[in-house]
Amino acid sequence: MIDYKQAGVDVTRGYKAVELMKKHTKSTFDENVLGDLGSFGGFYSIENDPAKKPVLVSGTDGVGTKLKYAFIADKHDTVGIDCVAMCANDVVCQGAKPLFFLDYLAVGRLYPETAEKIVSGVCEGCRQSGCALIGGETAEMPGFYPEGEYDLAGFCVGIVDRDKIINGKNIAAGDKLIGLASSGIHSNGYSLVRKLFGENKEKLMQSDSRLGKTYLDALLTPTRIYVKTVLKIIEEFEIKGIAHITGGGFIENIPRIFPKGIGCEIDVDSYPHSPLFDMLGERSGLKREQLYNTFNMGIGMVMCVSADIAEKVRTRLEELGEKAYIIGTVTDKEGVRL
Repeated sequence: MIDYKQAGVDVTRGYKAVELMKKHTKSTFDENVLGDLGSFGGFYSIENDPAKKPVLVSGTDGVGTKLKYAFIADKHDTVGIDCVAMCANDVVCQGAKPLFFLDYLAVGRLYPETAEKIVSGVCEGCRQSGCALIGGETAEMPGFYPEGEYDLAGFCVGIVDRDKIINGKNIAAGDKLIGLASSGIHSNGYSLVRKLFGENKEKLMQSDSRLGKTYLDALLTPTRIYVKTVLKIIEEFEIKGIAHITGGGFIENIPRIFPKGIGCEIDVDSYPHSPLFDMLGERSGLKREQLYNTFNMGIGMVMCVSADIAEKVRTRLEELGEKAYIIGTVTDKEGVRL
């Protein structure tokens, strides 16, 4: 007789993992969460939302190959922040308030304590985003993922009043672009990063004077979550468009918010450059345009506003705890010019 456990899946480990996760997930709940973990679906009420014409906005993403560095470091409590950030930062670009999040964790062999650390990071990301983790899936897949490795993805659902959707339609030449500093590489471009920094733990654990920390710590810095800042700023100012700077960098992401026939000029010297991005340039030998088409280069989110309020918005962003810079101007020529 060959049972499920002999095939590599021990359901008792799954039960233990869920029990360990519950204390973290409940810390993200608000009064709109109905029920508890363990149901076949997550329930979230929107009956008390003030939106007159409520529109749901969704986003999905994963952590990507940044996870390789989590495996090397045996550090699993921050990649969940990355997972939430990649989704919630996208949703808030439309002016939507994130409501809830669901995650998907797939492992070769399930270690409940490791799963707890991963989900604790997801819950921290949810708390930073102001949303609830109302469910998810943990899949044990022996023979599919190497033991000790896993994949982590998720999706976020937010809500916005239809009349308040931010879609960039009013952006015009002369408007200004405000960049919000990133916390590091965030969670994009790591297939190239791993080529440049390698996967030797001994070398990655070395400290670098320019970084002020080890390479591994710098590479595992969690993605900054801008949700609460953005929700606050759009209450106070007219924000015409918001771009989350992810894979594709400035070159691909900023034009996504522009109407047809509109582009921008970016002053790359308008904000401080992190030594980490300088290292990426040095090690890769890539031209400037290629770097800005791959990494966020120190700017994790870009807001477009009228020129007459740009400095006021930038100052307010600083008051809210962001490092913010006026980094460019909208033009009537398509494309991004550095």
